[in-house]
Amino acid sequence: MPLRWKIWLSVFGIVTGLFGVAGWLLQRHAVESATRSLEEEVTAGFQAYESVLKARQEMIGSAALLLSSLPNVRAAFGTGDPATIRDSATELGSYLSPALKESTFVLVADPRGATIAVLSGTPLLQKWPVEAAVVPTAPRQVSGYHVQEGMLFRLVLTPVFVDSARGPALISVLVAGYPVTDTTAESMKQSTGGSEFVFSGPNGPFARTVGEISPDDARIERDLMGLDGLPVGKLTIARTFGAAGQRLARLRRDLLLMWASSLLLSLLLGYLLANRIMAPISELDRAASELSKQHLSHRIPERVAGSKDEFGRLAATFNQMAGSLEDAQRELIRHERISTVGRLASSIVHDLRNPLAAIYSGAEMMVDSELPLAHNKRLAENIYKASRRILEMLRELLDASKGKRSERESCNILDLVQAAVMSQETVAAHIQFAVEVPEELEANVDRGRMERVFVNLIANAVEVMPNGGTVAIRAGRENGAMHITVADQGPGIAKEMHDQLFQPFSSFGKKNGLGLGLALSRETVIDHGGEIWATSAAPRGAVFHVRLPVG
Repeated sequence: MPLRWKIWLSVFGIVTGLFGVAGWLLQRHAVESATRSLEEEVTAGFQAYESVLKARQEMIGSAALLLSSLPNVRAAFGTGDPATIRDSATELGSYLSPALKESTFVLVADPRGATIAVLSGTPLLQKWPVEAAVVPTAPRQVSGYHVQEGMLFRLVLTPVFVDSARGPALISVLVAGYPVTDTTAESMKQSTGGSEFVFSGPNGPFARTVGEISPDDARIERDLMGLDGLPVGKLTIARTFGAAGQRLARLRRDLLLMWASSLLLSLLLGYLLANRIMAPISELDRAASELSKQHLSHRIPERVAGSKDEFGRLAATFNQMAGSLEDAQRELIRHERISTVGRLASSIVHDLRNPLAAIYSGAEMMVDSELPLAHNKRLAENIYKASRRILEMLRELLDASKGKRSERESCNILDLVQAAVMSQETVAAHIQFAVEVPEELEANVDRGRMERVFVNLIANAVEVMPNGGTVAIRAGRENGAMHITVADQGPGIAKEMHDQLFQPFSSFGKKNGLGLGLALSRETVIDHGGEIWATSAAPRGAVFHVRLPVG
């Protein structure tokens, strides 16, 4: 993956990840805050419910106690006559406050719980749990919840006693209370600031302000204690996530929009940052590529190298390095040219020394001595061949420099080998030459260039045997081609030189020469459709192989 994309995706991932974590933390904090707020509201609602319940119970209990203490009430109740008690009910009702009459029923029951007279309100039952609740606790006032006929009631029972010879006697019970209905629960909800109420028993709810309470809603559950002190049901006060859930939904929507915006922003930011970082890196990469192609004059633009940041300093250093390399290359080329000219001159002098020596010695003998005609003719022929060889060498160098090639002709291989041997006889008196070349072996070659190949191979063999030895030249047909070998008895080919043997300017261990002989020989053989290679001889020495097509 390109570095630009990696930077882009990294910035995109970091920004998106950070915003995602921040959004998750914000949402979590909002949920926790909403939950704590609802729990506090539920607690406050329960406290308000207890306050309302206590106030209403005190109001009902105080009114019942007041009634039970009135002399005329006690006198009417003391008669024990239901008709007398019912007749006085209208008068007794005038003692009750309008608020109590409106929300509560008050009635008189006999000691067995049967309704005798109704002072206010509309009781829904005719039989009340007086014996079970009042008698065990007499003469104390009793309050609590009561379940009867599938309905839930909040009751306050006030016993009315009269003195008798046997002590206080229960003559009647004032029953005050109210049924717990949906209206009652809704009234509680309004009184407690909006908390939801559910009064429920073993068989289901008695009254409620909400259909269902979610498990996620904040809630408080309390037992509904009966007149006997035992639980008869449960009260659940809850705060739903309705409004809070809407606020959280809006928060999530806002966070989603902000997240989408952050994605676009991170994409844009990543793109700009990647371009800002990659622009100088791309210039450095392009400059390094040009430098690897030997284009040392290439420079990084000033807009990159002129900046003051790390990339700018790196680009400026790169330009300085390229400039130094360019200067070093120019200096190296200048020195190499001077060295090449010297080595080339040395090689030419070396190659011309042998034929010039033959010309010089032959001319000297002809001038200083009176030789027979046949001997003079032989010396003249040697001088002619040596001078011709010099001219061919110069012409070959000139043609090679201009890329020219001479015409090919059918040549006898034995003649080419003998001519090459004769060129070395004057400087190789210590060398024996063994020539085993069939006379009928011929090839269609450029005579001068191919003779030069054998001269180079034989001259190299002579040079590596300063103490004498034998140079063996053999030729024959092999697999439809002409195979010629030149073997010496020298030290052989060094391992480090083997791979560079036919490369230009490779002249390991030679005192003279430019190192072009074998390179030019290889070029000549290849031009003729052949190949040339070298192997080591046993037990010592080297063998150069030339394979040419049969002409």
